[in-house]
This record gives sequence, structure tokens and C-alpha cells, in this order.
Amino acid sequence: MNSQAVVIHGAHDLRLETRETAGPGPGQVGIAVQAGGICGTDLHYYQHGGFGAIRVREPMILGHEVAGVVTAAGDGVTNVQVGQTVAINPSLACGQCQYCQAGIANHCDDMRFYGSAMRMPHVQGAFRGSIVAEARQCVPLPDGTPVELAALCEPFAVTLHAVRHAREAYGARGLDGMKVLVTGCGPIGLLAIIAARNAGATEVVATDVAPAALAMARRIGADATLDPSADANRIEKYGAGKGAFDVLIEASGNSAALTAGVQTLRPRGVAVLVGLGGDIAMPAGAMIAREIRMLGSFRFFEEFEEAARLIGSGAVDVAPLITHQFPVADAVAAFNTALDRSQAMKVQLRFD
Repeated sequence: MNSQAVVIHGAHDLRLETRETAGPGPGQVGIAVQAGGICGTDLHYYQHGGFGAIRVREPMILGHEVAGVVTAAGDGVTNVQVGQTVAINPSLACGQCQYCQAGIANHCDDMRFYGSAMRMPHVQGAFRGSIVAEARQCVPLPDGTPVELAALCEPFAVTLHAVRHAREAYGARGLDGMKVLVTGCGPIGLLAIIAARNAGATEVVATDVAPAALAMARRIGADATLDPSADANRIEKYGAGKGAFDVLIEASGNSAALTAGVQTLRPRGVAVLVGLGGDIAMPAGAMIAREIRMLGSFRFFEEFEEAARLIGSGAVDVAPLITHQFPVADAVAAFNTALDRSQAMKVQLRFD
């Protein structure tokens, strides 16, 4: 089967090309991809031809936040059926290495992640009209689940994983009754607000420097928002006494945001870093004095199925994050729109 694919060749060299998809083999399924969300990583490839030291060295299909409908199933497939809407987990762990065996497959030694130039040959992504995936990557959603919501399972799983770190740090209590600060209100920060609420947080405050992002944070459930660049005194008030928050979820990758956020944590509070912005300065003095527990959070594993369950059941509402949808033929316009934080939050491609 031939279908259109969104292929990056280098910085600002995004092309729509025809790619052929074979039929599924044993343990695999064929999927008609219907919706795909543009992620920050996709934007790095588009703007810079890569991120950090990683560069595109051959044409690569972008995309890893996708969902679609199963069109064919290979021998031995039992977890999904033809006609079902599925979210596709873009992580394909080996299952054999020491980390997979230890139950932390997000650190797999031989991970294959959709749309990644870290390996050579590159791992092709899922911004294409049809794809063959391993059945174990596919999680079915209830009948009637909008496919655009199913495509949010991947970024939501990232935030569920981050919140899980915070919950486990507090033991049996979890986040019940906790006060949470989220710094950075891009899609990950906003989904972290939803995840923290779902985990029992009673108060969530969010910070960002973009008015549109703060407005969206209030819309999806933040109790209060502030722009620390304009309201420095307001963020400082949360640090008065011994601090106001139990948990910080840092989703901006910004050193100033981390420093300000740590200053608001109570003694033995938990800071979870989920924003990837390169190496940043750490507020070591405040961390030591307040005995702050600092945790990194990378991707997800079992949280992908939890994300599908919460979205599919309607237990969480992630729909407001989708601000724009473009047909795949307008992929360049979609990527340019996604770069504009004044108007866009989550931009999706449609492959109908």
C-alpha cells in the first residue's frame, strides 16, 4: 500500500513523499494512521536538522504521537482487532536487556523510538498514512473515542510517568492533598497539570511567560497562573516561610524556572524534571538547605496504557490542548504554526 509521509531531509527541508507499506507479519498489525501530533522533538528536526549532537543523516519520516484504525492483523495477534481505534506506543524496547528485565524498559539498551535519528539507519517515524506496527505497541481505545484524543496518549504518558515519580517519593500518601507547582505550560506542562489533578493534588499553580499558555493552563484546571518575568514578587511569595508547595514539576527546561520553583518547595519537597532543555544550572544551596529530592523523568513505559485508559474512559479531558489540525498536504504550514506559541498549543496532522 502506498501512502503519503512527512519526511525531514535537513533543517527547514520538510517534504511530502510517497512511501510503500507492506502487509503485517506474525505478531504485527497494519494501521491506517489518522491523527498525529507535532512534538517539540519534531520541531527541533524541522528547525535545526536535529537536537544537541544528533543530526539527520538520511531522509527520515517524522512523528511519534499517532493513532489510527487497525486495517489488518498478522498471525498470532489477539490484543487488537481489525476496525479498532488504537494509540500506537512509539517505544519499541528489546525486552531482553538488563533494563527491560528490571522493569524499566524506557531505559532499554536497544530502544527503537519512532522518528529518531539517534541510530543509523534512523528509526522511521509514524507521520504516514499507513504503518505496520508490532501488536504489543498498540493499545485499543473504546468505540467512539475521537482519534485525535487517542493521539495524545504518548505525551500524556510522559506526564503520568513524571507524576508517578512524585507519588512514589511520598509513599502510600501519593499526591492526595498535595500542592503542586508546574513550571512551563507547553503541552507537557499542561498535561502534567491534568495528571497531577488526577493523582489527587488539591492545588495546582502554573507558570509560563506566554499569555496564551497561561490562559490554557487556567482552562484545563490550574488554580492560579503567573508570569514570573512580569510578576516576580508573586512567585517569591510562594517561597515565604518554609515554602508553599510539596511538588515541583519542571517542564520548561529553563534554569531560572527551576531555581524559582525550588525556592517555593517545602522542606523535603520533591522536584521532578521532565523538561528537556539541555544542561541547566542547579540551585544546589536551596536544595541542600531544604533537603529537596530531585528526580529526573524520562519518557514512560507502562504509563502508556494508563494514558489510553484515562483518555478513553473520559476520566480526563485533554481535548482543549488541540488548537489546530491540518491535512497532511499542509504539513509545512502545520509545522510553522506549531512554532508560534502565541497561537498554537498542540498542532495535529490529519491523514484522512
